[in-house]
Amino acid sequence: MESLPMFLSAPLEAFLSFPAEYPQIAAWYTTIVRFLFPLLAIAILAGAIRSMWRVKHLPEVWAYLTLPNGASEPLTHWENILGRGNSCDVVLNYPVVSRQHAALIRGDDDSWTVHDLGSKGGVLVNGREVEGSASVFFGDVVSLGGVETVLLPVSAEEQEDRRKRRRVLERPASPWGPLILLTAFQLLTAMQLVVAAEGEADVFLPLSFWCLTGVMWVYFLLLRCLRRVGFEMELIAFFLCTLSLAVTASSAPQALFKQLVAMVLGLVLFLVLGVFLRDLERARKIRWLMAGAAIVLLGITLVIGNIKYGAANWISIGGISFQPSEIAKICYIFAGSASLERLFRKRNLGLFIVLTGVSMGCLALMSDFGTAAIFFVTFLVIAYLRSGDWATLSLICGGAVFGAFVLFSMKPYILRRFATWGHVWEDASNTGFQQTRCMSAAASGGLVGVGAGEGWLHNVAAADTDLVFGMLCEEWGLIIGILAVCCIVTLAVFAVRACRASRSSFYLIAACAATSMMVFQTALNVLGAMDILPLTGVTFPFVSNGGSSMLGSWGLLAFLKATDTRQNASFAIRLPDKRRERQNDPLSRRTEEGAPLTDLDGDEWTE
Repeated sequence: MESLPMFLSAPLEAFLSFPAEYPQIAAWYTTIVRFLFPLLAIAILAGAIRSMWRVKHLPEVWAYLTLPNGASEPLTHWENILGRGNSCDVVLNYPVVSRQHAALIRGDDDSWTVHDLGSKGGVLVNGREVEGSASVFFGDVVSLGGVETVLLPVSAEEQEDRRKRRRVLERPASPWGPLILLTAFQLLTAMQLVVAAEGEADVFLPLSFWCLTGVMWVYFLLLRCLRRVGFEMELIAFFLCTLSLAVTASSAPQALFKQLVAMVLGLVLFLVLGVFLRDLERARKIRWLMAGAAIVLLGITLVIGNIKYGAANWISIGGISFQPSEIAKICYIFAGSASLERLFRKRNLGLFIVLTGVSMGCLALMSDFGTAAIFFVTFLVIAYLRSGDWATLSLICGGAVFGAFVLFSMKPYILRRFATWGHVWEDASNTGFQQTRCMSAAASGGLVGVGAGEGWLHNVAAADTDLVFGMLCEEWGLIIGILAVCCIVTLAVFAVRACRASRSSFYLIAACAATSMMVFQTALNVLGAMDILPLTGVTFPFVSNGGSSMLGSWGLLAFLKATDTRQNASFAIRLPDKRRERQNDPLSRRTEEGAPLTDLDGDEWTE
């Protein structure tokens, strides 16, 4: 305390001395905030959840393709399939046009390229035959099997009209009210944990919550100054991070600083990955570098990993333990995602299947069945989105089931876990010890919980990781436990709905893969702790204690953020320079009276 500055030491001393100086108030404090926390949580999340469930993802028009009959077909994606088939983005119902004739793809610099998809009638650009691909400029004539079309830009007037319509229908929820409530939630949580510690609270306990609050406000204010909007995802993530700090303070207070650092590094990873994903060409070039990184991370763990809770998936260096498989998840999704150009250039999944086989083989040898199951489900999602071949996927699933039986025969530890499933109360003191204690603790919490730091489940092994849902229900109550699950489900629903208007198949595949990974991981954690599914030893995204899990959760969130099609919300879109746009476009100049017209970047949101 003496080493801290005066402006920090004084409030910290007041925080820590509160229970001793006012014992009567402290005795009533827990009783009051137990009922206050669920109300605050509902108020914090209601707007964000409602906004993400109800937002209309309107198609964006990037150009037009005029047809011989005079009609104009809008190009609503960066990657558009042209052909006679009903599944095409632009349907050309002419007999000479193939079912999937060509792909018209927009570049990051607003350039366009046409790719011949092996059509019978061929593709011409201004009368010149296209062999593979060719650049297309506005005004060029693109002939598909003799059917001539012209690529035209979207007029400035139409752009402005569409922006106005999107502002009304896609207006994001204001973050400032929930932010203030979340700040109060964090401060009250810190005080509750100090009261629960009964005079033994460390200085890092309130300091960690204050630091999280400061980082949260700096992030929102900085992004808002950069004209970004739509912070529902981040608000949910910070709420879950608050629960994670509380769980850590209750079960392992010595790890508070490490968990806080992991949250800050995760936020940095979220920003860096989000900005990196805006350049699809750059992302495509390093896909196999990321695949190699995933194999290296898992391979190193297999060689020098330490066994923890039955799985050799931890590495300890200099007293710091981390789980490389959490970072490998990000690399795996990055490698599995592909742009439309890549999909048609190489439709088979051979290399990706090899990557999956090597990754799951490493995880199987580590006895990390839970992570292997998550990788396999993610593989099925990516494989279906890349090929749509149900026959191949069925064959792969059959092979996976056979491999699982072989694995069970080689790994009796995993087989014992499955044998316990559904029978934990028959051997509650041995094989069913964790699940029975978890369910008992969750039941004792009721709707509002016994109070943060007041539970007993944290004395059971893996209570703050694999059994963290039980800790949430015990100390915070069933209401907040269900809200935490609803947060993950909301992220998934938003990502799936946003994919309908996805700008690129890369964003679509990455977002769906990240969503499936987070949802399946949450299901395994929650249902495994409640003995509805086998206990597989996976974490709850954003909530479980663990730096590796926290980094992985923020990294997965970046893929979801990239697919947000709302104006100024996604990092995947560079915002134009406002001054330059006003100089070049009269629609965005200010009037002589000083009243601003709408900027082309849509920076008109007011809170």
